[in-house]
Amino acid sequence: MYTFLLVLLVIDSVILIAAVLLQSGKGGGLAASFGGASTSSDLIGSRQAGNLLTKASWTCGGLFLFLAFVLQIMSSRSSVPRSILDAPLTQTPATAPGPVNAVPSSAVPLEAVPKAPDTTPPPARKQ
Repeated sequence: MYTFLLVLLVIDSVILIAAVLLQSGKGGGLAASFGGASTSSDLIGSRQAGNLLTKASWTCGGLFLFLAFVLQIMSSRSSVPRSILDAPLTQTPATAPGPVNAVPSSAVPLEAVPKAPDTTPPPARKQ
């Protein structure tokens, strides 16, 4: 239904453009200042063409506004969009990490590491 109305809106807009562009100007306008004295009255009678094109432009304009309004209502969202900030802060990893090797293979043996000096004070003597 939405696609049908959208196609109808496009066809209506093409007809509306043609009806507006074929109308003769009511005043001198820009065409008269450049010497465009000939009008469309040679092809179609001036009075009948004005009535037909005026009615066509008003009808197509009204239909265009109606279809645009209906399509806008049809395209409105039924639910409120979700924000990424609403998601939980921490997520569980997809796979568990492998076992951690406590002693790397290139580690120095404990016997080779010098001991730190003892900095504890000697026990107090009783007198």
